[in-house]
Amino acid sequence: MKLIRKQIDPTEEEAVILEYIEWTSEWENLSDYIEGKKRQIIGYGTKKEMYSIQLDDILYFEAVGDLVFAYTGDQVYEIKMRLYQVEDIVQQNGILRASKSFLVNVRKIEKVRSVLNGRFMAVMENGEEVLITRHYAREVMDAIKSA
Repeated sequence: MKLIRKQIDPTEEEAVILEYIEWTSEWENLSDYIEGKKRQIIGYGTKKEMYSIQLDDILYFEAVGDLVFAYTGDQVYEIKMRLYQVEDIVQQNGILRASKSFLVNVRKIEKVRSVLNGRFMAVMENGEEVLITRHYAREVMDAIKSA
């Protein structure tokens, strides 16, 4: 495979062209990564300041009561949506439902270990742990294998 880089005029729109013989999971991952880079979600800091957060920077989302939080490596942001609404926005970016109250970015999982009753514990890049319940385990594990 060869890599072609071409600088364009600042008035032109930047683009990535993928030329392939067969569309494989590797191409799908690359496509998701490229498209995900431009995807963002709005979050609010502790002093209610608004931030635009790259989806690729988010480790996981957690619902606590009526509130939803996005966790990055070192920050926590409140998201002004329900978890199912966040899930609709992020599902094409490698972020999947892990349990009733968690969405996890499979690209940010460092390791997974088995716990009781068919559940798993995902250890994220920052060392935090997210429970993957039995109901969602197969989809998350398949996504991890193909990531």
